[in-house]
Amino acid sequence: MTNPFRYFNSSPEVIRLVVMMYVRYPLSLRNVEDLLAERGIDISYETVRFWWNRFGPMFAAEIRKKRVAHMRGYPQWRWHVDEVFVKVNGKLRYLWRAVDHEGEVLEAVVTARRDKAAALKLLKRIMKKYGPPRSVVTDGLRAYSAAMDEIGAADRHAVGRRLNNRAENSHQPFRRRERAMQRFRSMKTLQKFSSVHAQLHNHFNQERNLVTRETYKQNRSAALAEWRALAA
Repeated sequence: MTNPFRYFNSSPEVIRLVVMMYVRYPLSLRNVEDLLAERGIDISYETVRFWWNRFGPMFAAEIRKKRVAHMRGYPQWRWHVDEVFVKVNGKLRYLWRAVDHEGEVLEAVVTARRDKAAALKLLKRIMKKYGPPRSVVTDGLRAYSAAMDEIGAADRHAVGRRLNNRAENSHQPFRRRERAMQRFRSMKTLQKFSSVHAQLHNHFNQERNLVTRETYKQNRSAALAEWRALAA
């Protein structure tokens, strides 16, 4: 593998730190610049922007590749699918997200419309990667029913007002990050950032309320060690 950092004067450790801080936490570009300056790392906020654009998708793809290979070895229990409204240059667009029964984000797709074609695009993409699930939970949007009928999985479709809380809750980290960014200027940028953010959230999300403090610390250390080894 060719070294992706070979043309950069900064160390790979600094680049990974910058990408993690900007994508994972609700910080602006200038917030990251100021926090790094406090630690003796002098870079411009435009460098932060360039690095996350250049390396964020690369790191996310490596995380996704490992997770897909791991998850395909186990039967898929249940998927939760939902869409949220996102403003792009003042226009409403739709971010479709699918999570599994444990809250892992499987896929994020941005579309201009909220219809059957958009729902099909998401469902076909995740089925190609992970295989068919035992059931798919959605809200009452009729586009989901039409899409499930077309792929021949209507018998595995569940609709309920509170059944889809897993998907609703999964939007919260992205919404917090979106507010810090203030807005997206294009659908391409929204698609790129939402995909990278989803993979980093999966990687560092330890569900600390479900495990002991000692287990959480071990899992956190393991996640950080894996992160530092990306693109090594």
